[in-house]
Amino acid sequence: MPIPGRYGTARPMIAAPQARRAAPPAHRAAISAAALLLLLSGCATVPGQDRLAEKDPLEKFNRAVWGINMTADKIVVRPVTNVYRAVAPKPVRQGVTHFFSNLTEPWSFVNNMLQGKTRRAGQNLKRFVVNTTVGIGGLIDHASKIGIQPAPEDLGQTLARWGVNGGPYLVLPLLGPTTLRDGIGSGISAYADPVNVAINQADVSVWAKRGYRVVSVIDARSELIESGGQAFLDSSLDPYAAARSAFLQRRRAQILDKEDDAGADLPADDMPPAESVPTPLGDAGALPPKPEAAEVDPGAAPPAVAAAPAASDARIPERGTATPAPQPVVSPR
Repeated sequence: MPIPGRYGTARPMIAAPQARRAAPPAHRAAISAAALLLLLSGCATVPGQDRLAEKDPLEKFNRAVWGINMTADKIVVRPVTNVYRAVAPKPVRQGVTHFFSNLTEPWSFVNNMLQGKTRRAGQNLKRFVVNTTVGIGGLIDHASKIGIQPAPEDLGQTLARWGVNGGPYLVLPLLGPTTLRDGIGSGISAYADPVNVAINQADVSVWAKRGYRVVSVIDARSELIESGGQAFLDSSLDPYAAARSAFLQRRRAQILDKEDDAGADLPADDMPPAESVPTPLGDAGALPPKPEAAEVDPGAAPPAVAAAPAASDARIPERGTATPAPQPVVSPR
């Protein structure tokens, strides 16, 4: 609508949104979802609960998707991972794991700051600087060796700390176990994580970007085998229920920052990745570790077996006499 100008001439009214560049649709959706979750959380100080996820109201749907994921893992993901483990020696696999773990530090830094955990955010910053430089691009976890421990956080944990409940438990196709809250957090992080933003904006071929994603999934699947999570699922009578229980317990520990207690005694090379990478069956950090096997020295003598009492020590009653009843033992005063 034309309006009078300063000097009597008419000029069109320009709406403010037209004067600025509109945000991409994906970014607008992420911002809208984050704003909605902020309104739902309010000023809550009690972390969100997972009671609905524990009841698993969508179990029938989840079990169907779990079966599809198991099939996909058996046919494609696990065979490729086995080839990777056979070709790449353990030091190489550990370097790949450290590389991807180092790339999660910027997003952990952002989420620790959003939760007001400045000390943990400082750990993220120091770890990223040390491992990117001294650790040769993150291939070596030098930060853990000098006492700078991981402080992983993601948007799902941030939302939980803000009071957002987990919602129903979900098993997503090819992405594995999650909750509604964590699924929304993962969707937002795909466009808000600084590393993801850099990869999406990088001037490289789409195949290079897809290759990066594929390698990260194979590395996460390898860690699931290395940590004993695969053996845990194989030995479970109901792998679906076992994975659900382990995921929710581990996720609760992560929200309350108690996951450090579980891995405090592990060597740096055996630490799980700082942030979970979805696989069809879950991630290494969400399943119980393999039990420690006792080391056996092949040159040592076998352990002694308690010998049975000698025949001469046993009192055999004479024929025709009754066997006396055992008497209670009375300790001397």
